[in-house]
Amino acid sequence: MYNKVILAGNLARDIEVRYLQSGGAIANTAIATSRKFKSQTGEQKEEVMFIDITFFGRTAEIANQYLKKGSKVLVEGRLTLQQWVAQDGTKRSK
Repeated sequence: MYNKVILAGNLARDIEVRYLQSGGAIANTAIATSRKFKSQTGEQKEEVMFIDITFFGRTAEIANQYLKKGSKVLVEGRLTLQQWVAQDGTKRSK
């Protein structure tokens, strides 16, 4: 199997960096991507998606140093599925 994604868009929020006890960095942010299309009625529409992104190691530190909310980015990585049970008992995923 092959799991590779390339996304282009703008950072939706500033990068949040934290460090593990081992000293490795983890940075979290989100990217906003959009596409324009015509609906069945011929109306122009725009669809925006917000995708959470995690950087690891030195890449996390460099991203935090040079990028901020609104920065244009091109990101290559892989998709992961996160699942959890919310406080109200419903299953959630992203």
